[in-house]
Amino acid sequence: MTVEYLKQRKEELGMSIEDISKKSGVPFGTVQKIFSGVTKRPRFQTMTKLAMAMKKEVDYRDTIADFYRNNKPETVVIRDAAYAYGVKNEHYYPRQGHYTLDDYYALPDEQRVELIDGVFYDMTAPTPVHQLIGGEIHRQIANYINENNGPCVPFCAPTDVQLDGLKDNRTMVQPDVFILCRKKLLQKSHIIGAPDFVAEVLSPSTRKKDMTKKLQKYTDAGVREYWLVDPDKGRVIVYDLEHDCQTFIYTFHDLIPVRIYNGDLKIDFPGMPAYITRFYDENGDPIDFGNDEDDDNDDDEWA
Repeated sequence: MTVEYLKQRKEELGMSIEDISKKSGVPFGTVQKIFSGVTKRPRFQTMTKLAMAMKKEVDYRDTIADFYRNNKPETVVIRDAAYAYGVKNEHYYPRQGHYTLDDYYALPDEQRVELIDGVFYDMTAPTPVHQLIGGEIHRQIANYINENNGPCVPFCAPTDVQLDGLKDNRTMVQPDVFILCRKKLLQKSHIIGAPDFVAEVLSPSTRKKDMTKKLQKYTDAGVREYWLVDPDKGRVIVYDLEHDCQTFIYTFHDLIPVRIYNGDLKIDFPGMPAYITRFYDENGDPIDFGNDEDDDNDDDEWA
């Protein structure tokens, strides 16, 4: 399903740009740019719409691996959009819900996604605050484990986790921060099985997935403790999954106990470095810096 193939079909069928636009629902200008070569990176869903409009015989359940084999990797972008959550758009994503690890491994190395129950979710680049908080949580966990000669291993994204083990070939996630205590699950290429502790740092593009789909998946897989760290609200929701899913809510002003260590390890949010705490007030609430227009002139901002 390349652009060249669609051009060939267009000639064979004698269709005009207007005909293709009307039949596919893709805007006239978009179709024109694709066929003229102006658009160098047409979206996968757009290409699928055009193909569906131009040839009934096309097997629209071709795997995404097949699509990549017939296209340059840079011409396709998988988006984490509402399509993945509902069935109303299934017409344009005929294989969502049916992808497997074979499809996952066929993606280019630079295309970072998660596969959950056969659905691909794009992992957009996180914000600096997201990365700083996730990195600091990982640092504090790693320091505790090292200082106490602990048997568990701390990880941070991107690390592949085949959450449900070998019995499920339709799920591969990349938690922001996690702790693995069963070292037999650690393989050379990825983790096969559920971590003991997982922390996801929320972002606008992952909030719904992390708070709903992943909560259920982690619970079912046997994760013992799950944290939802919300930089936008300055709070942390803790799910104690091994004790009747007890739920606790903290702010970024709290020392938050890690329950798989019986609270002996506490993540010190107010004690985090100044380059993180500068984003939050004394109550742990986010500060609105606007455009940070004066930051370049303030040499003591992080002092």
